[in-house]
Order: sequence, then C-alpha cells, then structure tokens
Amino acid sequence: MKERKKPELLAPAGSLEVLKVAVLYGADAVYIGGEAFSLRANAHNFTLEEMKEGIAFAHDHNVKVFVTANIYAHNEDLEQVEGYFKQLKGMGVDALLISDPGVFQIAKEILPEVEIHISTQANNTNYGTFRFWHSQGASRVVTGRELSLSEIRKIRDSIPEDMEIESFVHGAMCISYSGRCLLSAYMTGRSANKGDCTHPCRWKYSVVEENRPGEYMPVKETERGTFLFNSKDLCMIEYIPEMIEAGIDSLKIEGRMNSALYVASITRTYRMAIDDYFEDPEKYRERMDFYREEISKCTYREYTTGFFFGKPDESAQIYDASTYVKEWIFLGMFNGEYLEKDGRHYYRLTQKNKFSVGDTVEVMKPSGENLSAVVAGMLDEDGAPIESCPHPKQVFYVDLGIDPDSYDILRFHPA
Repeated sequence: MKERKKPELLAPAGSLEVLKVAVLYGADAVYIGGEAFSLRANAHNFTLEEMKEGIAFAHDHNVKVFVTANIYAHNEDLEQVEGYFKQLKGMGVDALLISDPGVFQIAKEILPEVEIHISTQANNTNYGTFRFWHSQGASRVVTGRELSLSEIRKIRDSIPEDMEIESFVHGAMCISYSGRCLLSAYMTGRSANKGDCTHPCRWKYSVVEENRPGEYMPVKETERGTFLFNSKDLCMIEYIPEMIEAGIDSLKIEGRMNSALYVASITRTYRMAIDDYFEDPEKYRERMDFYREEISKCTYREYTTGFFFGKPDESAQIYDASTYVKEWIFLGMFNGEYLEKDGRHYYRLTQKNKFSVGDTVEVMKPSGENLSAVVAGMLDEDGAPIESCPHPKQVFYVDLGIDPDSYDILRFHPA
C-alpha cells in the first residue's frame, strides 16, 4: 500500500484579520475572495491592497493563498472577469478557484502561471470529470459533497497521480447539489450563485391549504414547527485517517463568513489532529476528546459525517430549531499593545462581546495552549478604571495577570 503524504489543511478567510489568524493557527493554505466574482458576496471580501498584504503575510509564513472566482458568469460578466484577472497578475496568487469554463479559459490566457482549482460548484462527482479538467490544465478538483469516501478512493485510483483532490472536512452543509441552490433567488430575489444567499434552508416552514389562507399546519407535529432542509454541520475530526487513505490531498474547512474565533478554533484543532496522527496514530486516538472539546468552543450546529459513509438519513437533519450552539463567546483578539499602570500591564482589546472584572476567561494561543485567567482589572481607552465593557467595538485595556501575545484570542464560557 502506498504511503500517504500529510494532507494540506485549507482554511477560509473572509477578511485580512481572519487570514492572519488562519495562517498563525495552523493553515497550510487559505482561500479568500476579492470584491468581485466570489460566491460569498456578503463576506468581508478583500480589496486589492488587502489581498497584496494578505498574500505577503501568508508567504512570509510559507502558507499559500487561493483566490475564489467561482461564479457562473453571464455575458456581461466576462469583460469584468478579464479586467479582474489582469489586476491579479503579478500579485503572487497561488491558485484560482473556478467553476465556469468561460472564466477558466480567461484565467488560462491572462494568468497562465497561476494554478487553477475547480470548485465544488462544478459538480465534480466522477473520475471522468477529474480527467477532463486535468486535460484542460487544472491542477486540482474539489469533490462534490455528495461523494462517499469509497467513491473518492475510486477517483484517486482512476486519475493521474499529479491531479490533486480537495474535499471539505468541516463546516456547513448545503441542501442543494454541491451548493447550486435556487431557493434563495426564488423566495427573496437574492441569488446563492451570486454570493447573496439568505439561507432559506434554515427557516421554519408550515403547510397552508389554498382555501384556508392564514391557517398554518405544521409539517411535523412539534410545538416549534419544522425545519425541512436544516442540515447538521459536517465534522470529520474523528475520521482523518479515513480521509487520508481515500487519497485526499487537501482538507478544506468551510466558512468564509465566520469569525476569527471560529477559524482559529477549527483550524488549530484540525492542525493538531493531523500532526498528532502523523506523529503517532495512537496519540491521535487518545486525544479525541480534546479535539471534540476544542471544536465545541465556537459557534456550531450539531454534527454529521455528511455523505462520506453513504447517503445521510433523517438523523443528519435538525428538525426543531435553526439556531446555532454557542457555548463559548468570542471576547476579542490581542495585538500586543498595552498600558502600564501601577506596575500592572493592561492589554488592548476591541470588544466583541461584553465581559466584566472578576470573570474567568481563557486565552487561546496559536501553539495549542489554553491559559485560564481571571480578569483582574479594566481601563477605558483613556486609562480610567471600568468594571465591564458593554459597548460593541469598544476599545479598552484588560489585566489578566498574564502577558498575552499578538493574535492570542480571548474567549469566555458563561456559567
């Protein structure tokens, strides 16, 4: 049996700040969107200047940057796509993520030096599709989310050795075929395939009979109504060996709309799990409870293994609510700045959520270490003592009795 190489860990970044977090918390590569032609129009997409800074930062840490351009283009889009790709030339982009053959052709002409990866949006579910894209010059294809690990194994055995396979390992699951959904466009006029999804699959639904307007009948008998399309989130932290054995080259975390805490928590946990497995499979198995606990320290839905072990049954859906589980709260991220007062160090934060003097909090470090601390004091932006930070985006200083480093994240588990 051929020995498998360590897979790439690919993390999302919806902003420059989150890109830096993904890089420092263990990603081998990050994927980002520019201000055009990305399927996450509501993410905090990158300006060209932010993209340049992000690419330089990532490359300084030996991390690759992939840029998404995975819309399905209409005629009027093609000229703008050409102009956009010309702007990316010479910027150091490591790969483009593309779905549309017309966009693919433009990328080949304008950016021949940049690798092209084929997005899951292109419905990549068989080895013939992989072979086709390889013959066109693509270096990687992202599998459709409807594939099992045995199907991916068959693809790996049936395609050229230098063709890479990328698969999602963690994140939200879409009800529609590899994310090609028209529900949002039909119901709200906002198209998922233009990056403007309103997530109607998470809404609560009832049946209305035509001759009885206003009389709502729940589809499933429960006091909370029913949620028809509300999938659990994908989580494969327990099955890293199986994904590696299937021949997957890149393990992709979903979520360019997510916070720095989410990206840090998930990226760091998968980084540790992958490294532990390659160091010693027994160590990986022994630390499973720790991985599960760490993944739960950010916002999530309940978890499923998706299609990897066969078609999901009814247990892969959530029927009684559309809300997330939020056991831990993101309080802020340190940038290294501090004030010294009465011999104590107060470190600068921009408030993400309220907390108070006396709270027990946790400092999350890129190394994998978590430090428990009690909030010993707070100062406002002018250095005056305060008891809490109640205002969103409030700048203040906090004394934890320890000296946090830049990009350490502060989080809190309410009693």
